[in-house]
Amino acid sequence: MRAAGEPVGSPLSSPPAPARQTYVGSATAAREARVSSMGRSILHVRFDLPPSPDADLMERVRHLLEDFTPRVQIIEPDSTVLDLTGARRWWQRDARGITEILQLRLLAHYGLRTSAAVAGNPMIAAMACALTPSGQRTVVEDTPEAIDAFLRPRPVRELPGVGPKTAVTLAQYGLHTVGNVADVPQATLQRLLGARAGRTLHERAHGHDTAVVDPNPAPASISAEHRFAQDELDPAEHRRALLALADDLGARLRDSEQIAQGLTCTLRYADQSSSRRSRTLPEATQHTVALARAAYGLYESLGLQRARVRSIALRADALKPAVHATRQLTLDSRDEKPLAIEAVVDRARARFGHAVLYPAALAISARSALASAQAPDLAPCRGGPRRRSRPAGETR
Repeated sequence: MRAAGEPVGSPLSSPPAPARQTYVGSATAAREARVSSMGRSILHVRFDLPPSPDADLMERVRHLLEDFTPRVQIIEPDSTVLDLTGARRWWQRDARGITEILQLRLLAHYGLRTSAAVAGNPMIAAMACALTPSGQRTVVEDTPEAIDAFLRPRPVRELPGVGPKTAVTLAQYGLHTVGNVADVPQATLQRLLGARAGRTLHERAHGHDTAVVDPNPAPASISAEHRFAQDELDPAEHRRALLALADDLGARLRDSEQIAQGLTCTLRYADQSSSRRSRTLPEATQHTVALARAAYGLYESLGLQRARVRSIALRADALKPAVHATRQLTLDSRDEKPLAIEAVVDRARARFGHAVLYPAALAISARSALASAQAPDLAPCRGGPRRRSRPAGETR
């Protein structure tokens, strides 16, 4: 496998010439080359996988792609994103030339035909790749003219985050294409869809996407679920389950150094129906006390009366690194005590295990110890058997 010093006339640098698509503005070729070299080059590749691929095929593909750039993000089940911005100087080629070599090597080494698209950000690259036939490549230059030429004619449903319901709402107001949406003021979109959704749609309609290629992306959310041994009517038991779930989520967030900006609570009932409530937290957090308070608020908003609950799930949404956390200062010392206790609990759990300390409300009385031996514990599990609380008074 050759690298930067490949002869220009080598087979790897002169693949069969399939149909090519390029979206450019009205600038000269020299100006386009200068702008392309200054902007980002994000490559989105979609693989035509065989019906039963080898279990380690994608890992071998990753190793091949890392010969081009270390910034490779696999998107299951059949796509990947690469940041070629820094690789252009090393390979002494533009993004199109690198893409041609990459596609040829995937075909030669693994027999994989691919569709590929290069653009200035991951969103446009993914949209262009979805329109590219197998064995071909599309290049959307990183210029305002080229981005408008590609985006504006596209149906609005092709924008990420626009589902059938949102598309119908926009169509009722005559907004059928991305260009139609881009011409509407952001305030109008926010009145139609809500503040966050309207702002996001306005940014995407103008081709703005600040996402980066992360070789090891953090999960967008984490969740925990508790299933009762039998349909549970007691609200006190529901709240105990919520506390255990919040305790588990908080510990996992602190272990991974992340904070949650939202919380979602899902209750499933004996008749197979379910209820779901979501809430944006007033302050992104990883602390059990704050998560539990928010979970109780979501539960109370359901207004349940003698509901036969079969399971409760709690999900921490919109995760981001804990280094971005902010905190409102307060003069109330009572808010500091739970956080100090939480830090002590984390250190004890790191040394002696998760079950060494837990909220007192989750303790099981000696009277129910026998029953607990035959029923799952309220503490949520993260794979493997569920954790069990010890009977009250038992020596640790």
